[in-house]
Amino acid sequence: MAHFDVIVCGLGIMGSATLYHLARRGKRVLGLERHAPGHDRGSSHGRTRIIRLGYFEHPSYVPLLRRAYALWRELETDAARPLLHVTGIAEIGPAAGTLVPGTLASARLHDLPHEVLSAPELMRRFPAFNVPQDYAAVLQPDGGFLAAEPAITAHLALASAAGANIHSGETIRAIEPGSGSVRVITDRGAVEAGAVVVTLGAWTKTLLPEFGATLRVTREVMGWFAVTEGDLSSARQLPVFIVESRHGMHYGVPEVRGASEPARIKIAKHHHRDEEVDPETCDRTVSAEDEALIRAATAAHLPMANGKLIAAKTCLYTLTPDGDFLIDQLPGAKNVIIASPCSGHGFKFAPVIGELLADLATTGTTRHDISRFSLRRFG
Repeated sequence: MAHFDVIVCGLGIMGSATLYHLARRGKRVLGLERHAPGHDRGSSHGRTRIIRLGYFEHPSYVPLLRRAYALWRELETDAARPLLHVTGIAEIGPAAGTLVPGTLASARLHDLPHEVLSAPELMRRFPAFNVPQDYAAVLQPDGGFLAAEPAITAHLALASAAGANIHSGETIRAIEPGSGSVRVITDRGAVEAGAVVVTLGAWTKTLLPEFGATLRVTREVMGWFAVTEGDLSSARQLPVFIVESRHGMHYGVPEVRGASEPARIKIAKHHHRDEEVDPETCDRTVSAEDEALIRAATAAHLPMANGKLIAAKTCLYTLTPDGDFLIDQLPGAKNVIIASPCSGHGFKFAPVIGELLADLATTGTTRHDISRFSLRRFG
C-alpha cells in the first residue's frame, strides 16, 4: 500500500492550495479528486470570485485576508500569470443594514483605505447604479476579483512541479483513522498517510456523516448578462460590487476584456433560494425562476446589466449554522483535519487556508488565529 506524509481529499480551490503549500515544503503528498480539476460540480468554478479587505462578515477575518493578498501575489509570480485583478469594490446598501455597517466596522478597526459615499454621490460617480436616496456605499480601492479556474490550475501545476502526486477521476469511498496513520479507501484501492486533509466541500458530510447536522449544502446560481446598448463606457468604469436591498444581497463582476469585445456582467444572489440540496442529485439546470431572482435586483439597481442572459451556471454553498468557516482536527483523530472554509465567502482566502492547513497537517498547530472556526462552538 502506498504511503504518503499527507493526503489531500478534494482538489477544489482549498484542496489545490493545500497541496501546493505541502509540496513546496518538500512533503510527500497525494491529492485526490473525483472529477477533473476545475470542474463545475462543486463550489470553485464560475470564472471569477470577489476579493475584498474590509469584511462585513466579521473584522476578525481581515488578518487572514492581508496574508491571502500577499500569497495571491506570490502565486502569480510563481505561476507567471495574473490571477488577482484590483478594480476597487463598491458595497452598497441601507445605513442600518448588514453590508455597509459591517464593512465600515472592519475598515475602521483595521485602518483600511476606504471612502463612504451617499447614494447621490455614488450615482454621480457611477451613473450605472440606481439606488434609493437613503442608501450609502463603501468604496474600497483594494477590492477586485480573482480568476477562479486558473487559480486552481496554477496551484496544482506548481504542486505537481514540486513533486505532488495528483489523482483525478478517483472517487473516495471512506476515510479510516488509525493508530498513527489514516487510510483512505477509493474506487481504485487504498492509500495511507500520516495525516489527511479533508477539503471535500459539499461532499464532506457524505464521507464524514457525523457532520450532517453541522453542514448544510445549498444550490446557488450565477448569471452573465449582456450590457444594454449604449452603456459600454459605463461598464468599463464599473467596479466590482455588492448591493444589499429588499431583493436580498446581490454581487456582480463586470467582464470587459477588450475595446471591441462585448461587455457582460456576472451577477448572482447570495444565498439564492436558500434551497438545501444533495450534491449528487441537485438540479443543475437554470430556470426562468432562477433568472428572475437575479433580475429583480438588476432591473432595480443596475438597469444597464438587465440585458440578455448570455450564460448561467449553478454552484454549491456548504454552510455552517453561523456562516463562519469550519477548520479543525477531527475529534478523536487529530491527524484528520476537516476544512470547510466556505459558507459562500471562502474562495478569496484559499492561499492562506492552504498555508494553515499545511501547518496543521505537519505540526498540529498554526500561527494563524483560527479559534473562530473551531468545531467546539457547535458543542
